[in-house]
Amino acid sequence: MFLDKAGHLPGSAEPARIEVWEMFNRIAQRYDFINRMLSFGTDVSWRRKMALFLPPYHDQHILDLATGTADQLLFLFDKTDKAKSGVGMDLAENMLEIGREKIEKRGLSEVISLRVGDAMDIPADDKAFDAVTISFGIRNMTDVTKALREMYRVLKPGGRVLVLEFSLPQNRLIRAVYLFYLRHILPRLGALVSGDFYAYRYLNETIETFPYGDAFCNLLKDAGFAAVHAHPLTLGVAMIYQGERPA
Repeated sequence: MFLDKAGHLPGSAEPARIEVWEMFNRIAQRYDFINRMLSFGTDVSWRRKMALFLPPYHDQHILDLATGTADQLLFLFDKTDKAKSGVGMDLAENMLEIGREKIEKRGLSEVISLRVGDAMDIPADDKAFDAVTISFGIRNMTDVTKALREMYRVLKPGGRVLVLEFSLPQNRLIRAVYLFYLRHILPRLGALVSGDFYAYRYLNETIETFPYGDAFCNLLKDAGFAAVHAHPLTLGVAMIYQGERPA
């Protein structure tokens, strides 16, 4: 089950995503720990790798959407000196509060700010950012096409969008093992640690139904992005998608 031709989710899938931010508010306190545990720490290396695909110049203003606890912004500032400032937006206030604490502890409050904001209606001016990033958040949008067009709108000409998202491996054996983990192990482990079975059942359902690879690249192109590429990670269980707003 993928998006319809207009870039929307099928009707049966939308209710699971419409108030997803409330679910993230419930699990906010243990979100970072659970991510590390369930991904066996690989999400850290994936987030760090995002820095390699930023535009090739310095003093960048970066917007991170669905920022959660600000992990992605913090990893970008750790791994590159290209960033001058960062703004993180999310609808889950509990996640943002944890992110602000992490930013303050790192002494980065002067250069990174977090605020409530919707990726489908970004509260920012046109052509305001050099890079827009989103990690494990695009599949939660009820209108993916609208979110991508908003990212395009707020990017400067020559700026880049970087999307880190789960995908499904092409190798049949690896795919079968991965799907078994997603369907049967991950929801139970996540529920055991977080106390919220639905949150991790939701995760595996959205991974299986969301377009990946060429299908997602086509969505980026339809939104106006050029120089679109997909970079597979860890046997294809995740991808970094890259696109540019033409100069």
